[in-house]
Order: sequence, then C-alpha cells, then structure tokens
Amino acid sequence: MSAPNSNYDPKQVSALDAEAVASALAQALADIAAATDLELLKAARLEHAGDRSALALANREIGALPPAAKADAGARVGKARQEIKRALEERAVVLEAEAEERMLAEERVDVTLVVDDLPRGARHPLTALSEYVGDVFLAMGWEVAEGPELEAEWFNFDALNIPAEHPARGMQDTFFVAPEHSHLVLRTHTSPVQARTMLSRQPPIYVVVPGRVFRTDELDATHSPVFSQVEGLAVDEGLTMAHLQGTLLHFAQTMFGPDAKVRWRPSYFPFTEPSAEFDIWYPQAKGGPRWIEWGGCGMVNPAVLRACGIDESRYTGFAFGMGLERTLMFRHGITDLRDMFEGDVRFSQQFGVEF
Repeated sequence: MSAPNSNYDPKQVSALDAEAVASALAQALADIAAATDLELLKAARLEHAGDRSALALANREIGALPPAAKADAGARVGKARQEIKRALEERAVVLEAEAEERMLAEERVDVTLVVDDLPRGARHPLTALSEYVGDVFLAMGWEVAEGPELEAEWFNFDALNIPAEHPARGMQDTFFVAPEHSHLVLRTHTSPVQARTMLSRQPPIYVVVPGRVFRTDELDATHSPVFSQVEGLAVDEGLTMAHLQGTLLHFAQTMFGPDAKVRWRPSYFPFTEPSAEFDIWYPQAKGGPRWIEWGGCGMVNPAVLRACGIDESRYTGFAFGMGLERTLMFRHGITDLRDMFEGDVRFSQQFGVEF
C-alpha cells in the first residue's frame, strides 16, 4: 500500500502558481502607483484588494491543496496581499496630502485682492452737496446750525415779520399740522433756525443753515413739496450790503468756478430790508454761459432783530438763501428735479462717495 503524495500540487489551481501571484502583485502595484487621486485609488483597492480580487480568489483555493503545499502557497499569497495593503496605505497618504494642498490652493482667499462682487455704494448728491456747503462756510469761520422740521408758527412766520394776513401763511403754501389750532407747521423755509439762533445767543452771529423744507407744490420737473434749502445769517456791528455781496460772490465762485459773477435785482421779503434776488453768471453752464436765478438776500429787517432780542441800534445783519436742488441742477446739468427723489441708485452712482 503506497503512502499519500504530500507534494501533490493540483495543476488546476493555477491562481496559486508563483508566476500568477507575482503577476497579480505587479499589476496591483502598477495600478496603485498610477492612481492620481483618491477616487482612482479606491477603484484600485476594489480591483486588487477586494473580495473579488485575483489574490482574494486565489486565497480561497489554498484549502484544496495538500497540507505540505498549503504553507508555501499561503505564505506566497499572504506576502503579496500584505505588499498591496502597504502600497495602498502609502499611496493614500500621498494622495490625501496632495488633495489637501490642492484644496488649500483652489479655495485660498486673497485678502489683498480687490473684489467687486457687490456694487460700490454712493452717497446721495444732495447730502454730499449740503455737507460741502457747510464746509465752505466753516472755512470762512461760520458755524452750521440746525433746527426742527416741525416748527412753531411763531418761529416760521411771526418772528420773521410775516404778519397773519401775509399770503405765505395761507393753505396754498404751508402745510399746517392738525389740530387746526395747534399753531404747528412743517417749516416753509430754514429761516426759523435764524430766529432760534438769535434768541439763544448774542452777536456776533455767523451761521449757515442747511435743511429740508415743505410747501404745497405739485411734483414736476422743477417743483417738489419737499426740497432742501441753505440759508446764511450774519449779525454783527457795522455789517453792510458790501459784506453780503462779498460773501455771495465767494460762495458762488466756490460752487461754480472762479469766473462766476453775481448780480442783484431789487425784490421784497418781509424779513429783509432792503431785499434783492440774485443771479449768477455761470460760464460753464450746459448750453452756454448765461445768467441763472439762484436765490434771495438782503439786510435783516430791524423788526426781526427786535423780535429776537437783538439791539437794532447797535447791530446790523444780512441773510441769504437758495435751493440746494437748484444748485445741484446748475452744477451738473440735471434737467428733471424728480431724478433726485425717485431712489434710482444709478443716479447717485454718477457722483460716487465724494462730491
């Protein structure tokens, strides 16, 4: 009776052959090295280390071998699978580092780069012009004064020598505030601030007053029920019309250029005597140089000085006022007042953040 053949190695188990194992190992290492990202490495892992990989299937065939052949085949397949595992781990470390580096490069934020993702803002040109006018007079040594838009009737009219029967106190010009006898109005000019200033301090007084005013006008290309004014008041000893003229000329040349000129036309205002309306000669006006009506002015009426507690025998004063919208229209060739109020950001963006 013959003994079992312990060296028997079935030829049909070709996957366990040393050349087959070496070939599978070489192909796996090549595919792992060729993987350029983690997705390709995952595919290589499934192909060469998964349950259906060549070496995994070969490993299942070891059980069919005789005892003497199992150890050799097991060691050969096990060593190959360990090399594949180690190659996968090493390649994963490299690819993860590359992916992180690539992500940092692609998602890096350059804080020094100018970004225009959001449109740049713009200040409303009326606001910028109002502040610019204030700066002009601050440079001359004047002060900027402010007051309430809801004003007492006495400050808006009586203190300024506008009697009860004056047409400006009629409903066609003034917004009166209910109830009927509240004696409150939406101020029709910024002159009430002049009265408040004179009542609160003694001369010398040099103030400029920008602000919104209200009148019962229809909104069209040149009129609005809400608009902006700037007024100036100077009260001191020895002030004359010459000081008023010099102030207006300097202001006009600052607003419209060094070639601007000012001319006066006699007029009437209850709070100034004598009074005048003044025009400017604007050489840079669109359509050619011309005279443009700009505002009103005059010497402060002594009755106004008395009403505000100023000694009219010692002090004199002058005052002037003009519309800011009108000034803006002259400076920039704006033809329709409504463009300033419609809230279209494209209008303001033309002026930027500085005036």
